[in-house]
Amino acid sequence: MSYNILVTGGAGYLGSIFVPKLLEAGHKVTVLDNFMFRQTGLAHVCYHPNLSIVRGDVRIEANILPLLKQADIIFPLAALVGAPLCKQDPVGATTTNHDAIFMMLKNLSAEQRLIMPTTNSAYGTGNKDHYCDETSPLNPISQYAQEKVEVEQQLMTHQNAISLRLATVFGMSPRMRLDLLVNDFVYRAAYDRAVTLFESHFKRNYIHVRDVSAAFLHAIEHFDIMKGEIFNVGLSDANLSKLELCQVIQKYVPEFVYLEAQIGKDVDQRNYIVSNAKIEATGFKPAFSLDDGVVELLKGYRMIRNSVYGNV
Repeated sequence: MSYNILVTGGAGYLGSIFVPKLLEAGHKVTVLDNFMFRQTGLAHVCYHPNLSIVRGDVRIEANILPLLKQADIIFPLAALVGAPLCKQDPVGATTTNHDAIFMMLKNLSAEQRLIMPTTNSAYGTGNKDHYCDETSPLNPISQYAQEKVEVEQQLMTHQNAISLRLATVFGMSPRMRLDLLVNDFVYRAAYDRAVTLFESHFKRNYIHVRDVSAAFLHAIEHFDIMKGEIFNVGLSDANLSKLELCQVIQKYVPEFVYLEAQIGKDVDQRNYIVSNAKIEATGFKPAFSLDDGVVELLKGYRMIRNSVYGNV
C-alpha cells in the first residue's frame, strides 16, 4: 500500500538513507529540512516524481502545518542530535527536539500515524549487568536524552504512534556524521592509528544506519501490531564496551592502538546493555553486523578526510 509520508529532517544522516528506500517502496514522500549542514544527500533522488523537498523549519507552524495535513504517516527526524550539539545550542535543541514535536502532536488527527526515533541513551547509567528493556527505569543524563524522554511520554498519548529507541547508529551515509562513536573510532583508526579511552568499560548498544531504515519500513508494514508501543532497536550481539569496540576495529586495522586513561572521566556517562527482543518478536532482524560497518567505514574514509561531516 502506498502512503503520503512526511519526513522532517529528511536530508540528514538517517533521512538520506531512508527517503530513497521509501521512494523505492512506492510511497509519496515530502521532506522538510532547513539544510543547516548544507547537505546534498538527496541529490541522487531529486529526479523521482514522488519526492517533494521543502526548505523550512519544523519550529515554524506556517512551515509544518500545511505539510502535516497532507500526510498519512509522519517521521519526525528533524533534531539537534547528540549531547555535544545540544550543549552548544541548548535553546535551539529544546525548540527543535521538544517544542516542535509537541506542536506537531497537538495538530495531528487521530487517524494520522507517527513513527518516531527516540533514543536508548535514555537508560543513562542503567545496570550494566542486566539488560534494559522497554519497561526498565529511565535515567537520562544529557539534555538530548531528557527531552527525548519527555517527547516519548507525550508521543504515547497519541493512539497511532510508535516509538523506536535507537541504539548508537553507525555506518556510511550521504550526509555523513563522524561524531558518532563507531564512526569516530574507525576514523581515528584509519588516520590517527590511535585513540585514548576514558572509562573503557562503559557499554552501549549499536545499530547500522541502514538497519534503522529497515526498522522504519518494518514499522510501516507492521503498524497494526506495533502501534502504541515502544521498541528498542539495536544489534543484540553488539552490547559492547568501548574497549571491546576497539578490539573489533583492530581486526581490520592491526596497527590501531588504544590506550586506557588511568585518570579522567568520559563526558558521556552512559553505561548500559540493551535487550532488543521485543522488536525481534515482531519479525525484525538487522542485516548488518558491527564488523560489516567497520569494513564499510574504512572504505568510505578513503574518500573523507575533514571535519565537515560531524554535528559539532
